[in-house]
Amino acid sequence: MEVVYERCCGLDIHKKSITACVIVGKKKEIRTFGTMTDDLLEMTAFLKESEVQMTAMESTGSYWKPIFNIMEVEEVPVILVNAAHIRNVPGRKTDVKDAEWIADCLKHGLLRASFVKPRDQRELCELIRYRGSMIEERAREYNRSRKGVGTDNHC
Repeated sequence: MEVVYERCCGLDIHKKSITACVIVGKKKEIRTFGTMTDDLLEMTAFLKESEVQMTAMESTGSYWKPIFNIMEVEEVPVILVNAAHIRNVPGRKTDVKDAEWIADCLKHGLLRASFVKPRDQRELCELIRYRGSMIEERAREYNRSRKGVGTDNHC
């Protein structure tokens, strides 16, 4: 099969850990990182050190967002792939095998990137969501404070 990326990385992302598999030629290096900012910066430095041409990450939840943001700022090439598109292979049960599979598929150009909005649009969406939650919180507090008015409260 044709090799598209000679130096690539597959990331399997979970709430508390990230498993990274870097493939350089026929050599594989697998590392596990935490999900705190220092850990993400360490992982990004590792990927830069390995001179990866492309990184593919799989995540079913929203755990990919801070990783994607940091990699984008650090200028590490990255794509997000839909987990449903690469899950059809039976027998992959561990994070390490998942990361290896993602890296191998990426190496041969078998992964299709999911659409990720540009950074400024993502930031605007976050602000709009936050504003909405603040409005809801304000309404809850107002209703809670009004609930006690006119009743016999024996403090």
